[in-house]
Amino acid sequence: MYKIAYSEIYNLFDRIKDVITLFLPAKNDGAVSFSKYESGTRYEADALNTVRSAKDFFFPQTQNIAEFKISGKSIEILQNTEETGKFAVFGVRACDEKSFGILDRVFLSEPSDPYYNEKREKAVIITAACNYPEETCFCTAFGIDPSEPRGDVSTWVSEDFLYWKANTEKGEELTNKIADIFERCNDGEIISIKNNIKTAAEKLPFVSLNLDYWRNTGEKEIFASEKWESVYKGCLGCGTCTFVCPTCQCYDVRDFDSGKSVRKFRCWDSCMYSDFTKMAHGNPRKSQKERFRQRFMHKLKYFPENNGGIFSCVGCGRCLKSCPQSLNIIKVARSVAADD
Repeated sequence: MYKIAYSEIYNLFDRIKDVITLFLPAKNDGAVSFSKYESGTRYEADALNTVRSAKDFFFPQTQNIAEFKISGKSIEILQNTEETGKFAVFGVRACDEKSFGILDRVFLSEPSDPYYNEKREKAVIITAACNYPEETCFCTAFGIDPSEPRGDVSTWVSEDFLYWKANTEKGEELTNKIADIFERCNDGEIISIKNNIKTAAEKLPFVSLNLDYWRNTGEKEIFASEKWESVYKGCLGCGTCTFVCPTCQCYDVRDFDSGKSVRKFRCWDSCMYSDFTKMAHGNPRKSQKERFRQRFMHKLKYFPENNGGIFSCVGCGRCLKSCPQSLNIIKVARSVAADD
């Protein structure tokens, strides 16, 4: 393990930038998002989470995946797999790091997605422990420890130091290239930091979220529950929850004809929209209730049933902040499971 004086953190960023493209949380148009670091960029250390998650690096909102060039009666097909250089993402929280494993199960299962895989292989994930978890956080309900972020490199911050620990070969490779900027230390120096984070997490309002109903109740029984009728009614179908979620992976594919070529784009979509998966005969989920139920059944039942009990939620709290009707996953999980 290494450490560096916190006052030298921008020197650290400059050193990382010299060996690999670096992204970190910075403020853009009043909101904090992951941005490319250049000397002078201000790191928003106090922002617990970015507005949108780090999944954008691997599964961007819009992506040109192919192009069809037309010449007479001949068509040339070009697969637009981007040649991505190596890059590092600093400041990823434990919840977002956990979300990558969920996305990997979708995009890296055979046959794997070449667009997603290309970026995952090139990325170095540098996580940051959450010194002060927010009241909207509930990652511990899903077995995530905010004091023990993983990734290729883990970091912790005290009043005086930033602590750095490489966890993987990619993390070691980056560390070795900038090791002269650090001084060595031992794990014992961050015990108090970890304990303080654990104590703070134990006091969060949603720490008592119980998911036993979703683990132990049959899929058909939950699907047929009368609770959905009352729970869904405030939903506007705006899709905000899906667009800020770090684990949502729904997309649509659209073609754009320029006259000389046709470009095919993959674009984020939402199961909350009436035209999602719409086919020639119509939409299989015709009502907002059905679409609302689909989203939460997938997060809390369908995905874990097919992935060894792993929920498709990491408790980042973005939907708690974003839903204009407060119909977040906490409220839904509790309401459907309620006895009364």
